[in-house]
Amino acid sequence: MAFITDRNTAKGIFEDAARRDVSIALFCTGSFWNTEAILLAASRYAKRHGIENIPVVIAMTSLYSHMQQVTRVTYSRDAKFGLRAVLEYARMLSEGPYAPYPNVAVMTHLDHAHPDTDKWALENNTDLLTSVMFDAQTLPYEENVKRTKEYVRQYGDQILVEGIIESLAVGDGTDASQRDDYIEKAVEFIAETGVDFLVADLGTEQQSSGTEAHYLKARARALTAALGRRMIVLHGVSSMKNEDIRGLAADGVIRVNMWTRIVRESGQYAARRLAERLPLIEANDFEAAEATAYINDNIEEAARVMEIVMDGLGYANLAK
Repeated sequence: MAFITDRNTAKGIFEDAARRDVSIALFCTGSFWNTEAILLAASRYAKRHGIENIPVVIAMTSLYSHMQQVTRVTYSRDAKFGLRAVLEYARMLSEGPYAPYPNVAVMTHLDHAHPDTDKWALENNTDLLTSVMFDAQTLPYEENVKRTKEYVRQYGDQILVEGIIESLAVGDGTDASQRDDYIEKAVEFIAETGVDFLVADLGTEQQSSGTEAHYLKARARALTAALGRRMIVLHGVSSMKNEDIRGLAADGVIRVNMWTRIVRESGQYAARRLAERLPLIEANDFEAAEATAYINDNIEEAARVMEIVMDGLGYANLAK
């Protein structure tokens, strides 16, 4: 078990994690270096805690209006190539005779995929994807239900599907949904569409610049009780403090989505290290000037942050 695209195998991993009170980490990427950092963090955590086939999800957005991660992968900014390249790279890092991280069970995810603008990504990559977020949140509710249901009908036997009932805050401080029938609508949405996971509005903020969001624990628990199983996906975890991440699995959060904090903190760390090397760079020292030094600093710090997050998500329970 290394690179997992089989729906039933992946579903079993999530069910096992839920039984152990673990929320699976879904780390986004927009580069080759961050992709490897994800596997490095998982591999190190697994070795430290004695975990076999430690699960982690590598995710990317395609043409999502707020962040097109696939276009950041190469200088060409080719969206289709960027998506395929990272998915293939994740497979090569985790599977095969030369894979450096064979102890990591890698699952892949297409995040925030709009049914129209991301039609190619949604329909032509199920061979390398484990799950997708079918993101029709900008459409009227009835149209959202109709189109999500149709996607599940066509591809639900091949891939795990996330759905969402309404818009989430993206770096704007918007309050969580105040609608009185939020939980009722969520239950209705799941029953109508048949999705495997629900991206729930729990007060967190995507692409947040700080840790000021108020996580709605009571709503998460009430929603899970109404749904009858743990199936919530939480976005905007970068807006949460480390101490607030602990215990999410007990609230019904089956996986968490994170990227912004990791990129910012690793970039800041690498920039400080680069500044420290400046005298050597100006003295024509090759190793100090070569881009690998900056990239490796990014990787090391990103992996460190991700290990902290994995610990907060209860990953140590996988060793039991």
